[in-house]
Amino acid sequence: MLLEFALLFAAGILGGVINSVAGGGSFITFPALMAVGVPPITANATNTYASCAGYISGAIGFREEILKNKHELGFTVSFSLVGGAVGAFLLLNTPESIFLEAIPWLLLFATVLFLTGSHLTAAIKSFTKGSKHAGVVGVIALSLLLIGVSAYGGFFNAGLGVIVLSYLVVAGHQDINLMNGLKLLVSTCVSLIAIVIFISNGSIDWTKGSVVMVGTLVGGYLAARVSRQLHPRYVKGFVSISSMLITAYFFVDVYT
Repeated sequence: MLLEFALLFAAGILGGVINSVAGGGSFITFPALMAVGVPPITANATNTYASCAGYISGAIGFREEILKNKHELGFTVSFSLVGGAVGAFLLLNTPESIFLEAIPWLLLFATVLFLTGSHLTAAIKSFTKGSKHAGVVGVIALSLLLIGVSAYGGFFNAGLGVIVLSYLVVAGHQDINLMNGLKLLVSTCVSLIAIVIFISNGSIDWTKGSVVMVGTLVGGYLAARVSRQLHPRYVKGFVSISSMLITAYFFVDVYT
């Protein structure tokens, strides 16, 4: 048991550092939970719980930027909650065997998003440059897109940040600080509503999840202290390699 806790705590620290510097900590924490015997759906729900504290603290850190966009907060929060609830509901109503088979594909999708996120965002930004979302059609389209993005996060947390940033580009945002704040706000809303639903279903391993969460908080603090020595490019390279290896492992493990 102590060895499992040590592994989860170490995974949490590494995940917290990665989240703070480059994003993609779930590529470490989610497999770690499964490695110590947590069932797939419970591991996913537990990982959402473990990640939530980092989202909340990050959103608080960007509160000034977020509050500059007060006119959109109601829209952003409400549809993030709806989408997160939909995703969590879908997860809990997905048979464990089907979710297990889906894990490699979800990880592959998240890995591709992580590797191409900056290019995807730039492409979307270029495509939407100069366009204006007007009238009811634009509002409905953005609402459905945000619900879809949030539903993904409620179903599977990894890669959520990149998807949210892409949505924000489509929505016409350009201020990167505001976008990071809104990204964390959406992630917080998605995680909180998903956690409420997971609690009602008894799907969270509180002990193991809390160990990971404490580790992520320690890792985030350490990253803040040594961020000048951690170049994001190297951290992103580590995440890229590890995510590809983890994805390949799950493909082999599930399909052989």
